[in-house]
Parts: sequence; C-alpha cells; structure tokens
Amino acid sequence: MVKFNTLLVRGGRPNDNSTGAVNVPIYNSSTFRYPKLGADVKWDYERSGNPTRDAVEDVCAKLENGDRGFAFSSGMAAIHAALALFKPGDHLIIGDNIYGGTFRLVNDFLKPRGLEFTEVDTQDADAVAAAFKPNTKGVYFEPVTNPLLKVSSVKQISQIAHQHNALVVVDNTFLTPYLQRPLDLGADVVLHSATKYLGGHSDFTAGMIVTKTKDLSDQIYAIQNTIGAVLAPQEANLLRRGIQTLNIRMDRHIQNAEKIIAYLQSNPKVAKIYYPTVDKASQDYQIISDEAKGAGGVLSFEVQPGLDAAKFVNSLQLIILAVSLGAAESLVEVPAFMSHFEIPKPERLKMGIKDELIRLSVGLEDADDLIADLDQAFQQI
Repeated sequence: MVKFNTLLVRGGRPNDNSTGAVNVPIYNSSTFRYPKLGADVKWDYERSGNPTRDAVEDVCAKLENGDRGFAFSSGMAAIHAALALFKPGDHLIIGDNIYGGTFRLVNDFLKPRGLEFTEVDTQDADAVAAAFKPNTKGVYFEPVTNPLLKVSSVKQISQIAHQHNALVVVDNTFLTPYLQRPLDLGADVVLHSATKYLGGHSDFTAGMIVTKTKDLSDQIYAIQNTIGAVLAPQEANLLRRGIQTLNIRMDRHIQNAEKIIAYLQSNPKVAKIYYPTVDKASQDYQIISDEAKGAGGVLSFEVQPGLDAAKFVNSLQLIILAVSLGAAESLVEVPAFMSHFEIPKPERLKMGIKDELIRLSVGLEDADDLIADLDQAFQQI
C-alpha cells in the first residue's frame, strides 16, 4: 500500500487502454456497447457509471480509507444524496452551524417531506446525547464549521451516535482527507463539496461521498443512479487532476493563513479572529490537534463594531469578492449578505454570524501581497 502523497498523484489510474497514456482518458460517451445480448458489462449508461468518473471515485475512496466513492454534479447534490439515506419519520441530529445551502435543503425541502431534525451545538457532547429520540437514525455535522471555524470531535460524536445505532454523516469540505479522515475516526459517511479544495481551481462544481461499508455503498449507489446528479467525465477529469496537487496546495494555504492571522492579531481594527489554532487553550485547538493534521486555509474575522465590513471588502484590490472557497486565488465574502444570506437574521445572529463578520479563503499568492491588500483596505474604514 503506497502512502497518502503517492496515492494523490498515482491513484485513479485504471489500466484500461492500450495507448500507454499516463493519464486517465476522458470517456465522452453516454452509452456503452454490449458485446452480446445478456452480457455482464461494467458500464452501460453514463448515469450508472463512466470509466473517467470511476477513476476519481476510486481514488477518493482510497484517500478516505472507505469502501467506495461517489462523484456528484455539485456539493449540494452530494449532501442531498447523503440525507436521502433517511426516510420520512426518521429523526436526525444536525449541527446548529451548518452551510447555508444545507440549511435551506433541511428547512425548505426535507422537513416538509417528513424528516425530523434537531439542531444542536455539536461541540457539546451532553447536548448531542440529550437530543437522541427513539426514531433518531443519524447525526449530520461539519467538523469545522462555516464560517465560524468551530471544531467538533468526530471521535466523540461517533461514539455517542453508535451507542444509539445511528449513522454519522460528516461534511469535511474544509479539512479534506489530507488533513483529516473522518471514517478512520468513526464516521460512517464523509462528503465534500469537491468544488472547493479537492478541485482547487474554481473551474467546475462537484460533490463527493465516500462510504465506510458495502451496505452504505449499495444504498448511495442506488440513490446516485436514481436521482442522476452525477459528475460528467470532463469535470471528473478536472477533479482527478486537482486532487494530484492537494497536499502541496493545502500546505501553502495553511502557511499563508498563519501569516495573515499574525497580521490580523496586530491590527486594532480587528475585533475577533476565528481559526482553530488561534487560542491554544481552547477546545477547538485540542480537538484539531488530536484529530487532524492542520486547520485548513479558511479564516474569519470581525471588524470592530461601527466599522463598515462592506466598504472593507469593496476596497480590496487583489483579494476577490466572491462566494466559494478552497481555490488557488484568495476569495473574500461577508457571510451575512452572501453565503448565509438565506438564514433569517435572528437565526444568523444566534449562530454568531454578525454583519461585521468577514470570511477569507486564503489562496496561494505571496502572503506579503495579500497582507498589503488587507492593510490598504483597512485604511479605508
């Protein structure tokens, strides 16, 4: 078994052609020939399987130490598929600080169709344990939340959930398998918005699910094949290519984030910084140190009350004002008015997402240039 970094580069290389090509071919075919009627074929129709998609699904399964991987057309498609494991009448415990799109899916789509949800602070083990009901079938959460970077223990939540025979579904977009492998920590299903760090270049959307057991794999495959929100071959190839450089990109994201944090800590216009390793006496730091190799390339900070967050982001010249994260270029947003705008303001404030909060996805540029851009924008407010 090769090590992780080698698997990133050399995984997903099926020997299914006679050309000697070192990269996986892009199979632009919606249908595949049967050698004869009744033949047992591996591929018959692209929605059900495609060699290019299979290659990236296979490497992701290996990276996560899972049974099987499944590539979807977006992160939200993957989240929908994971939650489709549950049926009307089932109760799920869900983190109280989740991605805005997941919030919309839960409240506007799944609740009206008969699934029950209880939102809890997944940093509080007692609160998680107290939320279980006789019909609780699963726990869904983000180990590092968006945009406040709160850290929850995959180990602890998995232990509690499994005592109640409940599945644990983890959205690990922020950390990626390079920094954390939730299935090794006890989770049953791990998913990613592969649009972000796995792809890494802001040039396609994708989602990925990896399952721990064959039974879960069979269920997710049936959901994927039925719903049909699969990743096209061209995008599957881009995802495979992005994964090859995941390690060196994540290292650089973290290095740049740490330099920016040091600058923000010295800036009197910054009220608070959200990043798991800022406070080494915190629970966040203890969990991230125990269960991950690093805290990733996203940080958030609040400007002092009375300062104009909108004017600040509008004054940036190098850092791009845009939603999304995990790309080569640095991106900034104001969650209250962008990624989390669909969450009602009272709920948003309860979550701690203030109008002054700014989220920064730190890219791969020179850190000095990023700091200079931040500095000139602070001078405008």
